[in-house]
Amino acid sequence: MMKTAWLNCSIYTGSKKETGKAILVNNNVIEGVVDENEIGEGYAVKDLGGLSIAPAFIDLQIYGGNGRLFSAELDTAAIAATYRYCLSGGCTQFMLTMATNTIEKFLQGIELVKQYRQQGGKGVLGLHMEGPYLNPAKKGAHILECIKKPTVEEVSMLLEKGKGVLKMMTIAPEVCDEEIIKMLIDNGIIVSAGHSNATYAEATKAFGLGIPTATHLFNAMSAFQSREPGLVGAIYNNATVKSSIVPDGIHVDFVSLRISKKIMGDRLFFITDAVAETTEGEYRHVFKGNRYTLPDGTLSGSALTMMQSVKNGVQHAGIALEEALRMASAYPAQLLKTHVPLGKIEAGYAAEFVVFNDALEVKDVITA
Repeated sequence: MMKTAWLNCSIYTGSKKETGKAILVNNNVIEGVVDENEIGEGYAVKDLGGLSIAPAFIDLQIYGGNGRLFSAELDTAAIAATYRYCLSGGCTQFMLTMATNTIEKFLQGIELVKQYRQQGGKGVLGLHMEGPYLNPAKKGAHILECIKKPTVEEVSMLLEKGKGVLKMMTIAPEVCDEEIIKMLIDNGIIVSAGHSNATYAEATKAFGLGIPTATHLFNAMSAFQSREPGLVGAIYNNATVKSSIVPDGIHVDFVSLRISKKIMGDRLFFITDAVAETTEGEYRHVFKGNRYTLPDGTLSGSALTMMQSVKNGVQHAGIALEEALRMASAYPAQLLKTHVPLGKIEAGYAAEFVVFNDALEVKDVITA
């Protein structure tokens, strides 16, 4: 059982910034944050040389990484490559995401996450099904032929086969019956409103059913307009509902990120929405230097890491570093129900950290 004390660092706990303190870890769980002169006996001391440390990042929407797109390759090596990509950006926990596809492909994805875990693979919180229960009017880069309205039978089957793996689902609430939405929520699925053309009234009603979050604010959703506030307006005007946002300056202008942050506060969090270049499978992503598109030019994914998301928030949207770090860890963690809580440096939380310098470059990632 390894007892470790991390010290000589600026600690961003997720609540405040601490200096002159040490993080005590026992068996991969944080025991507490104490003064450096209060470290007890039996701890291996790790000197971080004046660097900064924060809770490791959490990405609730990523499709692949390091040149491997999971839905195109459908193997555990693609999951491992995605995990390594996440680690390079300070992220230790991610929701492996599959965009709209056949139900057979989604079921394959579920089985492969199970295999990856059985092989000792780390980092995967579960599978995020982005689709197929979306609004064709807001399909974005998704496959129109696979978009459909859900049935109780099909959703029941997915829940049964996806037990322990299927953790998140992006749906257009206006194409789903209330019964379906309630069934997903009752089964512990994180339901996210997205790829939706919902009116303000439709979206507000869906949030009232318990949908806790929305997918990539502004992208593939009904816009905020003077006479129809749409899904964006419903998100803005809700006291509790969260939303992810893709902070690359391409999916969303940085001014829109800044304005949304002012309105939403701690309800807004970062995702990378990152894909990988591929010429195989249903989604052909072409790398365009700072983004990915389909061959026809449709925006289809980002080239972000989570640390780049934090950096963009600070440098281009005027978000304080402490807050940008929370948008990459504490806030997405609030949607999760994990055995050991994530996203803060506090007693009882998982000892998963990102270490970085003043230029916001990842220097180390500490994980179990």
